[in-house]
Amino acid sequence: MLNDPLDPVSFRPIVGIDLGTTNSAVAYIREGKPHVIAAENGQTLLPSVVLIDPNQQVIVGQDARDGLIAMPERTIAAVKRLMGQEDPITLAEQQFLPEEISALILKELRSWLKPVFGDEESIEAVITVPAYFNDAQRRATKQAGELAGFVVERIINEPTAAALAYGLDHSETARNILVYDLGGGTFDVSVVTLDSGVLEVRASNGNRRLGGEDFDWRLVDWMAEQIMAEEHVDPREDLRARAILKDLAEKVKWTLSDHSQAVVESPVLMVHDGHPVMLDTHIRRQQFVSMIQPWLDETFTLVEDVLRQANLSADAIDDVLLVGGSTRIPRVRDMAADYFGHPARVEVDPDLAVALGAAVQAGIKSGALSHAGLVATDVAPFSMGIATARPSWRGWQPGYFEPIIVRNTAIPCTRSKTFTTVDDGQDTIEVEVFQGEDERVSRNYPLGSFRLTGIPKAPAGMEKVDVTFRYNLNGILEATARITSTRFAKSLVVQDGLERRSQEALEQSRRRLEALWAGDASLDEASDLDTVINVSAQDVSTVVDEKEDLVGEIKAMMADLQSLMADHPASKQRKAIQDLLVRAAAALATNDDEALQAVIDQGTDFLLEAGSFDL
Repeated sequence: MLNDPLDPVSFRPIVGIDLGTTNSAVAYIREGKPHVIAAENGQTLLPSVVLIDPNQQVIVGQDARDGLIAMPERTIAAVKRLMGQEDPITLAEQQFLPEEISALILKELRSWLKPVFGDEESIEAVITVPAYFNDAQRRATKQAGELAGFVVERIINEPTAAALAYGLDHSETARNILVYDLGGGTFDVSVVTLDSGVLEVRASNGNRRLGGEDFDWRLVDWMAEQIMAEEHVDPREDLRARAILKDLAEKVKWTLSDHSQAVVESPVLMVHDGHPVMLDTHIRRQQFVSMIQPWLDETFTLVEDVLRQANLSADAIDDVLLVGGSTRIPRVRDMAADYFGHPARVEVDPDLAVALGAAVQAGIKSGALSHAGLVATDVAPFSMGIATARPSWRGWQPGYFEPIIVRNTAIPCTRSKTFTTVDDGQDTIEVEVFQGEDERVSRNYPLGSFRLTGIPKAPAGMEKVDVTFRYNLNGILEATARITSTRFAKSLVVQDGLERRSQEALEQSRRRLEALWAGDASLDEASDLDTVINVSAQDVSTVVDEKEDLVGEIKAMMADLQSLMADHPASKQRKAIQDLLVRAAAALATNDDEALQAVIDQGTDFLLEAGSFDL
């Protein structure tokens, strides 16, 4: 029994979290509906800003945002844009990884949960990410959640979450929905079909470095230009003045969403040559729009692209959902109405839609929304493939990318392609796995590699290698290369869990953050941080032989089936899933290759068709 004075329920404690660039929020299911959880002061949005004060106390939220001006060297905002990078961030003369900063934000959100869940220690979470986040960014987000003390059940795409928030009350009729998500740091757009309770993502696209932050900094540049024309000094070179301008830019942007003109003033911005430098001017909404119009045009270029991928015209879109605080800008709403021929839907709060939708996904997983009959499918956000060579007038030219699973493929999925040797007598190949869209492999993101040996020596092109990718609902990619003639195979498993960094390194991060949160430790131990950053490839992936390959495949398939059953506890397909799990367990017990492969094929076919079932 959860300690919720409003609505005690028997489902396991699970929440949905929007870890945003500018603001974050957390929500849960109460009385069959998603509700945002507020802090003690009633605020529902937590500014995603972290401050470490001179007493080594961690401050997160509005007070930290205020510290951007008073103590800019001790404060960090918009860390979401740095997620996935392994370069440390210097804050208050200490070094952190981006996921550690994000963990402090999530830990503050976790403290908001006590009135709902009491002293419950094990709280599960569904955390959202931009649809265009790559593998490293998704891993870092999950690690941040685990470091904050959550059991991270699922990482889902923000547009998918927003569509779930809308679809909970609009699942009775078939609709084509476009989710336009313009947040503080990222832009995502997805086309979603909602029909008889099944929410299917058709296509996604986006830019993970386009959002309200860019608009703010463009305003900062404009204000700096006004000062430079009058005072002949660039205020952006002064750390405190830069922070003041950034804060002022945000306020000006908010004002221009409601008014046609805004006053821009700061009595004492900085001191230069012994004289105070001030700012006192005004800006019209149209001036601001002209500054950000190129970015807005880019978002609609991406809208056109995602419609093309979904094979839909603008006229075929029934509803447009505007998500993210930057969609409050009137020009965004006008452009959406002009493009689609009708106003966008705004009944779901743009700032809270993603958190509410994450709570819906959490409710589906826990069973709290099993009565709703809502099922969500998703797509692979990036293409995944291998490095290959292409013929040229100079012979085989390496360095090209060949997708195996193409972007926007519905998941879970299995895809295969056949390749040949390129050299006479070649007996070994290096299988390098990448994620991305560029034909040049060097411009894509590496996921791992492994070596397949034992290829029979033969003339170039005679020996074939089948490469198979399996990608499941939990973000686990398994790449297998099998020699066609001998059936010998090896695999690379790219885990979605905490294996990207060793458990020891994660525990070090957790201890450091707990000590910092308690205010009794400094993080100056460079050796500890070096240990955290220095990750071996074996922590990311494992290479297995042919027998272990089949066992790994069947175990991954069983995990997919169990996840499907957990997501849909009242599913009409429950008996079929259970039967498959029993057959899989029996095949594992026999350890027979043919039995293992037969069950793998049956289970994979079932999972591929699951999206069309009446669950």
